[in-house]
Amino acid sequence: MPTEASPALITLLRVGAIHTPAPSEATEILIADGRIAALGRELAVPDGWPVEVIDASDLAAVPAFIDQHAHVTGGGGEGGCATRCPELTAHEIAAMGIATVVGVLGTDSVSRSPADLLAKVRGLRAEGIDAWMYTGAYRVPPPTLTGDVQRDLAWIPEVIGVGEIAISDHRSSQAGFAEIARLVSEARVGGMLAGKRGICHFHVGDGARGLEPLRRLLSETEIPPDQVIPTHVNRRHELLEEAADYARMFAAPVDVTAFDDCPGDSEFSAYNAVRELLDRGVPAERITMSSDCNGSLPEFDARGDYAGMRVARNTELVAAWQKLVHDGVLPMESALSLINANVARVLGLQRHKGTLAPGLVADLCLVDAELQPRQTFVAGRRVYGHPA
Repeated sequence: MPTEASPALITLLRVGAIHTPAPSEATEILIADGRIAALGRELAVPDGWPVEVIDASDLAAVPAFIDQHAHVTGGGGEGGCATRCPELTAHEIAAMGIATVVGVLGTDSVSRSPADLLAKVRGLRAEGIDAWMYTGAYRVPPPTLTGDVQRDLAWIPEVIGVGEIAISDHRSSQAGFAEIARLVSEARVGGMLAGKRGICHFHVGDGARGLEPLRRLLSETEIPPDQVIPTHVNRRHELLEEAADYARMFAAPVDVTAFDDCPGDSEFSAYNAVRELLDRGVPAERITMSSDCNGSLPEFDARGDYAGMRVARNTELVAAWQKLVHDGVLPMESALSLINANVARVLGLQRHKGTLAPGLVADLCLVDAELQPRQTFVAGRRVYGHPA
């Protein structure tokens, strides 16, 4: 991906508009040591201070996007070793305005491992992306780095939670209620010890049980609803209807997948899923979107045998947000929050990112009039795009 020399300690960014994600009267962002020092107009820096001035007055600044579900080491493998998906590059992440990504393992935790994922996450960080990971994979008990979920969360800084644990899927471990409850509680305590949220990120498959394991978890235990995040809830209508009921009943978050093979007005697109959740009374702040990027999009026949696959991309994540704004489904502030502020809160990162405010990390994306990402900054450093 494009790299450049280390920027000056202070950067003054001049733009045409700022969404924090709420609209702001400010048109300038002062960045110092990777954080936002001030938002305003005609901001001044004392003479002689090392400052880089960036004029992007034809672009608008928004909080950079956060993708909480990406197969950075590549997913797949359902059809054998030849069907392993490729790794995700830093350039592919930053080009979509994404500054923060959470890596996951999926079906294959044999040829891919948490150690592979950690190495990739650290590599992405070295290339300028703020990368994190979930320990574990589809199966239960989950594979870990230290042999224990709590220790992974407590001692590995990059581990932000556990996932993606598969439920209601023929590829899952068919774990019982007690196993799932114990896993979530282990993640919660490990997160507490580390000062993290310690979430459990659940892959929800096509199975008829749907969200029943999570409904039972929240009904029969003391686990708080924001401890578990069901994703792929838009893979079929019945599941999406159940997700709306689940979100309302438990005041719980649900994650919509921007499936690469379901663009725009397609039946199971992220755009249509968000619309339906809103129509069914789910508040926008309980909805997030993620990409499932570089995971596989497998097809199975009636017997569950592998029939083919495609590799998912992250382009539809941004396209769904753009369409929600262009069609007036949500105002800019609420639509943006689906891929930044809401996600930061779900992951427990809201004290550092997800919005543009003094003191927060300077993760931002510059978009044009069509809301297309043109430049991406991570901790004040431009990792994608060039000055006009």
